[in-house]
This record gives sequence, structure tokens and C-alpha cells, in this order.
Amino acid sequence: MERKTTKKVKGDSKLKVTYIRSVIGYDKSQAKVIEALGFKKLNTTKIFPNNDSIKGSLFKVKHLVKVEEID
Repeated sequence: MERKTTKKVKGDSKLKVTYIRSVIGYDKSQAKVIEALGFKKLNTTKIFPNNDSIKGSLFKVKHLVKVEEID
């Protein structure tokens, strides 16, 4: 018999990330992180899975982006 659970798994949540500040004047490695995340223009928003890899990248550029957790 299969059980249906409504328990939330860590990987279920998503992060809504908005690129709000330019990388001009900051370290080149931070510009590469923004580029690797797929941002090209300011004020664009992307949805990412909530995992440690993405969180580490966002921590490096936390002053350049706005992060919200969504379900």
C-alpha cells in the first residue's frame, strides 16, 4: 500500500532571485558568478532550486541580488 505524504522535502522550495545591482566596480569573480547564474540585465528575475550550490553562489553576490524563498 502506497502512502501519500504532504511532508515538505528540502529540495521542494525554490528561490526567486532578482539581479538589482551592477557588478561594475566589484571583483571580477563576482561578475562571473552573476554571469554563471544566467543574469544579463539588471532587474531580471530567475527561479532557482533551493540547494547548497545555488546558496553558495548567491552568498558571494548577496549585495548584488535580492533573494526570496517561494513554495
